[in-house]
Amino acid sequence: MRKTFQLHVEGKNRDRVLDAVKHEIRKYIKRERRRDLPEGADFWDFDCRFGRTKEDAAVAHLSALTGLINGVAAEGGAQFYVEILAKPGKRTLRPAGQAPQGGADDLGGNEEDGV
Repeated sequence: MRKTFQLHVEGKNRDRVLDAVKHEIRKYIKRERRRDLPEGADFWDFDCRFGRTKEDAAVAHLSALTGLINGVAAEGGAQFYVEILAKPGKRTLRPAGQAPQGGADDLGGNEEDGV
C-alpha cells in the first residue's frame, strides 16, 4: 500500500475521516497477513514509511503508525503519506543461555517463594 490520505474532505467530519483511514490501514494489514506464506518464511513482516508527503517519508515501525497519524491530525495536517509493504520474515533463535528481554528475571517473582 502506497497512498496519500487526505484528512480534509468536504462535507465529512474530520474525526470520522481519521477513523476511516485507520480502519483502511488495519484492514490492509489483516488482509496481507492472511496471504499464504512462501516456503521457509515464518510470518509476514512489514516495511513502513510515513510522512506528510511522499518525498519526506521516513522509515517507521508498524506499531508506531497510529501514533504518527494521530500526531499529524492533532497538528491540523491536511494529508499524510503511508507506505506499507509486506515481506516474508524468518524468526531467529536466541543463543542458549541468553534470557529473553522482559523474561522471568523481570517478573519480580522469587524462586525460593515458589512464585
